[in-house]
Amino acid sequence: MTALICGSMAYDTIMVFQDRFKHHILPEQVHILNVSFLVPELRREYGGCAGNIAYNLKLLGADPLPMATVGKDFMPYAQWMGYCGINQDFIKVLDDSYTAQAYITTDMDDNQITAFHPGAMSFSHLNRVPTDRDIRIGIVAPDGKDGMVQHAVEFAEAGIPFIFDPGQGMPMFDGQELLHFVELATWVTLNDYEAQLMQDRTGLAPEELARRVEALIITKGAQGSLIYTNGTSHEIPPAKPSAVLDPTGCGDAYRAGLIYGLLEEFDWPTIGRIASLMGAIKVETNGTQNHSFTLHAFKERYRESFGSEL
Repeated sequence: MTALICGSMAYDTIMVFQDRFKHHILPEQVHILNVSFLVPELRREYGGCAGNIAYNLKLLGADPLPMATVGKDFMPYAQWMGYCGINQDFIKVLDDSYTAQAYITTDMDDNQITAFHPGAMSFSHLNRVPTDRDIRIGIVAPDGKDGMVQHAVEFAEAGIPFIFDPGQGMPMFDGQELLHFVELATWVTLNDYEAQLMQDRTGLAPEELARRVEALIITKGAQGSLIYTNGTSHEIPPAKPSAVLDPTGCGDAYRAGLIYGLLEEFDWPTIGRIASLMGAIKVETNGTQNHSFTLHAFKERYRESFGSEL
């Protein structure tokens, strides 16, 4: 049995401007803004929520099925997925679109200017949740709006339990739409900012939201995470990274840990610690799919981090 990962596949082009934006963007001149930044440092990373979650699940020894719509420029990413041994049966290539991509320029103060092109991601509704595969768990991660709505309904109709992970897609939905996702979902995962936004839009505090699903998971970065389930809550301690280089993709690594723990039927304190350690390992490496480990090494580090065997 495996997990179907519904979400985006994207290229992240990351550039470093070796100066400060404030030296070039003058407040009194923003109405005629015309600036150019020399960026001698550039890297292109494979990303997107479905890609990142699938990559991390594969490291843990699972066999994920990412489902996404991509564009005519997807070949390098496809080759990378093939190298990693990740199934591509549910990756739909649209020949008249580009794969979703973000262009991120960071200055020496860690300020960022980002341009995001959704491209093929906007047509994620062209994919349908398959009912002829032995799918045990699903996740609806940030993707095209219509696709997220459709895939949640299809998971529910197929009787496949799934995680609702609105992430950066949350601003697309109003309170009623978010509540509909919650009604369909088995589990909901949010970071602390998203949890506040969810409460503002639905009127439900975390404890109330948790009563509508089997578990509500709220991540708090370096402060760990909190899992509400069965009328109780579990405080999950953070795993300590050996270095903090790049937090991008930590949430996706955490969610891969959740899925792995659910597939293996661990208890919630264990699932939360697996997810926490996945996030810590990710933060130690630049990019979202450049870290690597063996399952044996992961279990050893779990023991070192939490004082118990996995």
